[in-house]
Amino acid sequence: MPTIDLDQLFIKQKELDEEIALLHQVSYETTHDKRVLALLVEVAELANASRCFKYWSNKGAEPKQKVLDEFADGLHFFLSLGIDIHAQSHIFEYDDLKVDASKLFIEVYDQIVEFAKDPSEKKYRAAFNTFLSLVYPLGFRIEELVVAYYLKLAENHQRQQNNY
Repeated sequence: MPTIDLDQLFIKQKELDEEIALLHQVSYETTHDKRVLALLVEVAELANASRCFKYWSNKGAEPKQKVLDEFADGLHFFLSLGIDIHAQSHIFEYDDLKVDASKLFIEVYDQIVEFAKDPSEKKYRAAFNTFLSLVYPLGFRIEELVVAYYLKLAENHQRQQNNY
C-alpha cells in the first residue's frame, strides 16, 4: 500500500487551529465533538459532490475543483482531530485501487463513529487511511488532494481574518 507523510500538513493545520482558538476562544477539548460532527458532515458533502451513490441520476460529479474542495475540507478536520489526540505518526497508508466509492464512504462513516466512541490513535488511523483511499475511486491523485488542502488552508486563514 502506498504511504504519504503529512507532517507539513499537520504543522499548517496546527497554525490554523491556533488562530481559530484565539479568535473564537475555544480549545481542542471544547470542540472535539463538534469537529467529529463537522468531519461527518464534510464526508457527506464530499459524497454528495462526487455523486457516486446516485444510481438514479445520469448527472455526473460536480466539477473537479468542487469535489477536491470538499475533500480538502474533510482533510482539515482529520488533521485537526489528529492533533487533538496527539497522533504519534503523520505517515498514513491509502489504497490506490479503483474500488467502489460508495462502500468506502460507508466504511469511513463507520470508522469515524468508532473513533468518536473511542478516540484512540488506532481508530483514528483506520478512519483516516480509509478516507485517503477515496482519492483513486473518485478519480484523483493524492498530490491533487494535498494541493487542494493548501488552497483551502489559504482560504480558511483569509476567512478568519475577515471575521468569518
